Amino acid sequence: MKKKILIISGGISKERKISLETGKQVAKELIKNGYSIKITEPDFSLNEKIKLFKPHIIFNALHGQFGEDGYIQTILETTRIPYTHSGVIASAIAMDKEISKKIFIKNKILTPKYFLYSFNGLEKKKIIKDIQSKFGFPVVVKPINEGSSVNVFICTKKNILKNLRKLKNYKKIIIEEFIPGREIQAAIIGNKKLGAIELKPKRKFYDYQAKYNPKANTEHIIPVNLSKANYKNLMNIALKTHKLIGCKGVTRSDFKFFNGKFYLLEINTQPGMTKLSLVPEIANYKGINFIKLIELILKDATTDK
Repeated sequence: MKKKILIISGGISKERKISLETGKQVAKELIKNGYSIKITEPDFSLNEKIKLFKPHIIFNALHGQFGEDGYIQTILETTRIPYTHSGVIASAIAMDKEISKKIFIKNKILTPKYFLYSFNGLEKKKIIKDIQSKFGFPVVVKPINEGSSVNVFICTKKNILKNLRKLKNYKKIIIEEFIPGREIQAAIIGNKKLGAIELKPKRKFYDYQAKYNPKANTEHIIPVNLSKANYKNLMNIALKTHKLIGCKGVTRSDFKFFNGKFYLLEINTQPGMTKLSLVPEIANYKGINFIKLIELILKDATTDK
């Protein structure tokens, strides 16, 4: 008899829509392959639903805040039921761009230079002076704890203040040097190298629209045109990062490749599983169909991670 799987999707983050789509796609594939499935929101009755359904495994299909930052993982730990993807600490570290960057730097993983900015008054001269003294324009500004490139902006000296104002609801943001070059993503599953894909967005960069809007016409290139040595280096960095942070299941690391060097932007502990998502595309290219990919994620589900 196939296992009972409870899928948690939706939530209250800015990535709710994508999470619902991930949950829907995963459920459809599992049902087709004989699994007993229930989909639920992470609401106040979650523990009661878990007790009633008694799943063998919980598939965490949440994205963004409260879904991949250690919050829901803390709740799931109390159930003693295995759940998918990374655990409490790894999720919290990967979601916090400041903490994860410190780990990258400490372990000699190349990442764009940055500094933190707090909203205690927009002093135009000071902000511009700080940026110019550290790495110059253009820069990337983004919250420290969002996913899917939500509220990420590439800024020039002219529009930096306008874009900062859009982020005023965040306590802290990161101001990061802009690295030009190729956008390449690498996936790891169960401590094994899955593969990589290159993206050529028609937009300024691979932002939320480029990721999830089919009309954005982002070009996906697989296999990635890299030398064997560069490809090996890319996958080694992705695996090293996955292990350093203590991730489980599947992760996708986002890189810029410029002047022969890979710059790690961030690691995603719960990449999307929609029709436009990159990890299923990479897996499919490697001969791993969607149900096999899901089953590999389920196989790596544990508690006390």
